[in-house]
Amino acid sequence: MLDNFSKINKTKGKLPSLPFAIIKNDILGQKYSLSLAFVGEKKSCELNNLYRKINKSTNILSFPLDKNLGEIIICPSVVKRELKKFNKTFKELLGFLVIHGMLHLKGMQHSSRMEREEKKYYEKYFCRNRYRIHKNESCCGRIFKGRKRS
Repeated sequence: MLDNFSKINKTKGKLPSLPFAIIKNDILGQKYSLSLAFVGEKKSCELNNLYRKINKSTNILSFPLDKNLGEIIICPSVVKRELKKFNKTFKELLGFLVIHGMLHLKGMQHSSRMEREEKKYYEKYFCRNRYRIHKNESCCGRIFKGRKRS
């Protein structure tokens, strides 16, 4: 496993190119071994029902298996259905969900602290233009001036 990271796509769809291993190393550390699996709705529903007793497919599931070992399961078709709800592109929402799942693996629970961490990492990896329009609610679509690239 390169960088203690593996990605498995069990769907027929193509996934966007995202720096998953770099984000993993930043949030969880290089020693953390992470498996990222993309599955269909049937498998997502099956896992969600088995582990959370919710009988429907979900966008993401995170499984901490050991102190430095975990797995994230993502259902791209559910993510695509949620694009309008979150006002993001597929690539943006997928990146956000991976960050969200990694923060859960790090032991964080839903809270304002977790939201701050999500925003920090999301902006670091997905808002790199000098001038950018943020689509998320907290920025209300305004144009913000970013840092110059060096």
